Amino acid sequence: MRVSYFILIILLLGCNNPANKNRINRKEVVSRHNIVSEKFSKRSPAQVGNGEIAFGVDITGLQTFVPFNTLSQWGWHSDPVPEGVDISNFKGQQVLHNGRMVTYPLRNEETEEQKVITEWLVGNPHRINLARIAFSLLGAEGKEVAMTDLQNCLQEVDLWSGIISSYFEIDDIPVQVYTACHPDRDLIAVTVESPLIDLKRLAVKITFPGASAHNSRKGNYIGIWDEPDRHATTYTGTKQKVIFTRELDQEKYYSALSWDTPCIFSEAEDNPHTYRLTPEGNKMAFTCEFSPKQIQEKPVTAKEGLSASRKAWKQFWESGAAVDLSESEDERWFELERRIVLSRYLMKANESGSLPPQESGLVNNNGWYGRFHFEMIWWHLAHWALWDNQELADKSLGIYQDFLETARLRAKSEGFQGTKWPKCTAYNNVEWPGVAHAFLIWQQPHPIYFAEMEYRQKPNRETLEKWREVVFSTAEFLASFAYYHPEKDEYVLGPPIVPVSENTPYAETFNPTFELGYWRYGLKVAKEWYNRLNIDVPTKIDSVYHQLSPYPVEDSLYVLYEGIPDMWTKYTFEHPAIIGIYGMLPGDDVDKVILEKTFDKILSTWNFKRIWGWDFPMLAMTAARLGRPELAVDLLLHDNYIFDEHGLAYGEGSPYPYFPSNGGLLTAIAMMAEGWDDSGDATAPGFPKNGSWKIKYEQFHKIP
Repeated sequence: MRVSYFILIILLLGCNNPANKNRINRKEVVSRHNIVSEKFSKRSPAQVGNGEIAFGVDITGLQTFVPFNTLSQWGWHSDPVPEGVDISNFKGQQVLHNGRMVTYPLRNEETEEQKVITEWLVGNPHRINLARIAFSLLGAEGKEVAMTDLQNCLQEVDLWSGIISSYFEIDDIPVQVYTACHPDRDLIAVTVESPLIDLKRLAVKITFPGASAHNSRKGNYIGIWDEPDRHATTYTGTKQKVIFTRELDQEKYYSALSWDTPCIFSEAEDNPHTYRLTPEGNKMAFTCEFSPKQIQEKPVTAKEGLSASRKAWKQFWESGAAVDLSESEDERWFELERRIVLSRYLMKANESGSLPPQESGLVNNNGWYGRFHFEMIWWHLAHWALWDNQELADKSLGIYQDFLETARLRAKSEGFQGTKWPKCTAYNNVEWPGVAHAFLIWQQPHPIYFAEMEYRQKPNRETLEKWREVVFSTAEFLASFAYYHPEKDEYVLGPPIVPVSENTPYAETFNPTFELGYWRYGLKVAKEWYNRLNIDVPTKIDSVYHQLSPYPVEDSLYVLYEGIPDMWTKYTFEHPAIIGIYGMLPGDDVDKVILEKTFDKILSTWNFKRIWGWDFPMLAMTAARLGRPELAVDLLLHDNYIFDEHGLAYGEGSPYPYFPSNGGLLTAIAMMAEGWDDSGDATAPGFPKNGSWKIKYEQFHKIP
């Protein structure tokens, strides 16, 4: 009797948790947003991926008519260093920093050698396109068909399974294709059924491209297809498997093409880097695996690849947090939920791998040679912890431990203590020369934030030791970078500084608002970590924290930086990061009256056609903290915050696609659903309470 009583009590307590009242039918939520297409897009690919590799396809299920990319976290190339040039001779430039000359990684064109080194560092290394896999389709007269010859196209991305189903007809003859990515191997699995196979009118081509810094920055499609002498492809094979060795200057990678159904492998006559796989019968099943190392593993069949995809994606959707907006009366609920679900799919496929993501995930290289931005790591990855998927962030957050020593050397070379994290780099932690790269600083507190996020979920000694050196060395830099201003009796920031908005003169930017807020937060949390480990807080860190300059205020409004001229006429574009001190950040020492006035000023004066996608979630998060949930929702559905048919986000004036937009959306939704430290026990505090929005959610974590 007593046992039954306790069971009843537990059940009743569980029912009081809003997240447990009605368990969400996750498959139903996900599946109602399956992506269905009937038309070609030359810009927006459907994708399969596992976070380490992603494969973009056109309406045929392969890369037949549109050369979408096959990108990975490990696929990089560097152009040969010009003869007689030593890259280590790069000198940068010296800049006055608080009374002393500091050497920064700025463009140096003083000599021809420095000019050559600078240009090489800008473009190398760059991410490469591994291969293009396409159909060769023949019409009745034996000629290659054009895109316009396809009939009755219908493609569906089944989000629950991660499998793309593609159907089309040629001369009324059907073709059915299924495409998937293996969850644990960088392997694409494909099955094809069509009478065209028996008619010898369907084959598959795999083509390997060359690479260069110039080409890598082109955007939607990368790869050099018409310079065969710039790279080399060799292969060894058996009756059902061929292993390719790829050589691009000093770089190598490997690819294994395996087939489960009768096929004939051959070299193409028109390109030494193109190979054909011609099936027999009316079915075809093959896999193509990529690796930076020799492929030793036993091949998996296409059927096994599709099955593994189904299992892994089901597991993903059933893990972590979930939200269901379908009971809402606001007609916009479907679009907002679509954006959420597609963003979850895209972030898992593109941004759950071993390196921090680049701005365009694994879709293309949209301007930065495929390299990743340290300041944007927060907007790419913070959502994983809030959605109870910390393990997916851990894969790439190890970058802070990996880069620790080189970050120490960078700080030391500039005369600072601790670790200075780069702005934009690749796997090698080498910064490329440029003003923003030299002077941007808001990425510096990020690892302290990530460490704290993990500790909130796993408050144990293991977490403390895991992040200890990163947190302490980062805090050292924060304290070292701040300069004691004797006239103010305060610690100040800059100049030189490039603030979040990247639109002010670096030599004049002094005490930028967001950076002051993030320094406060970072030092505060670091002090807590010293206490947790029973270590005395270093005097410098404590002093800087207590004597850091207040936020700059003019006319009862927060401004970008102290002493800025023409704030509200000259600088109302790019990131309105002022507002992030009470939204993205918890608002240490923020005057909420001034903050809200500033928020309203931004809403009325800012050029919302000249901001970036993550700015909208940042603004929404502030609106939520200010108790303006209707506005928070409006901002997440703003006209210039665009999500295309595949969920790829962009906006007027920003690159395409722009994944911080997707990550920002997921971060804002988590905050609006579960709340923040000061939001109390309110249910979905960031959503309107006027009856128009009814939110079911489960398994989220609060944001600080």
